[in-house]
Amino acid sequence: MAAITASMVAELRGKTDAPMMECKRALTEAEGDMVKAEELLRVKLGSKAGKAAARITAEGVVVSVIDGTAGAMLEVNCETDFVTKNDSFLALANAAVALVAKHNPADVLALGALAYEQDGFGPALEDVRKGLIGKIGENMTFRRFKRFATGSQLASYLHGTRIGVVVEFEGDAVAAKDVAMHIAAMKPVALTSADVPADLVERERSVAAAKAAEDAAVATAAGKPVQSAEIVAKRIDGGVQKYLKEVSLFNQTFVKNDKQTVEQMLKATGTSVKGFTMYVVGEGIEKKVDDFAAEVAAQVAAAQKSA
Repeated sequence: MAAITASMVAELRGKTDAPMMECKRALTEAEGDMVKAEELLRVKLGSKAGKAAARITAEGVVVSVIDGTAGAMLEVNCETDFVTKNDSFLALANAAVALVAKHNPADVLALGALAYEQDGFGPALEDVRKGLIGKIGENMTFRRFKRFATGSQLASYLHGTRIGVVVEFEGDAVAAKDVAMHIAAMKPVALTSADVPADLVERERSVAAAKAAEDAAVATAAGKPVQSAEIVAKRIDGGVQKYLKEVSLFNQTFVKNDKQTVEQMLKATGTSVKGFTMYVVGEGIEKKVDDFAAEVAAQVAAAQKSA
């Protein structure tokens, strides 16, 4: 069985806000698998354990540029928050996203090969990146980018430097900007319920089924009647449908008017949203968490052994 460390418990608690002992039990049951442990907590605690996307630890910035119906968005990562405020780092990020919009590189490697000079480094963007690593003393990478040139109008919103959204739309520019802000706040995963990825739907169905099974076990232990299979199936389907509404943009309640859905707001303003892209800095990256106490203990043990 995998060893459950204090840092693992702290990481899971930071993601879910669940009690410390519940986090430890979930990790133990999941044999150290962080994703499985989080799912177990969602079964036990419901929505209280659904905050994983809000706690990203990797550092960097998201930048965007729009010129008419063309534009781009880019994420650049670094090691510490301190570097995200460095003028040279920010100049590199903004130059890179402009190069994406202008030249449409196929990938990060092609982006690095484009001509660019800064701070005495060049002649290519990759040369500048390497030069700034030596100058600043911290690693930095171009992680991902997307170029927009479909002919649709574009609206962008940056929440600080950590969340970026680009919306492809037709209609009212103010309404589209409001939608971009809404997306940054509510983080939908798709335009409509039908567009939600199948793996996310199945994961939610699995959580709902596990929750129903746990409720049945509790009822049985307490000598209470257990719901029929038909009622349980309806509960599970209801839970999935509720989830689909919560994560699809058009079904979400508009953040600037809780009397409207986003779809109703767009209809009222004669605006249609064709698609959106959202980048959250460090999303999906696991930042190394050092166990300082264990490191010190290991160093002491090594010193005693060599003495």
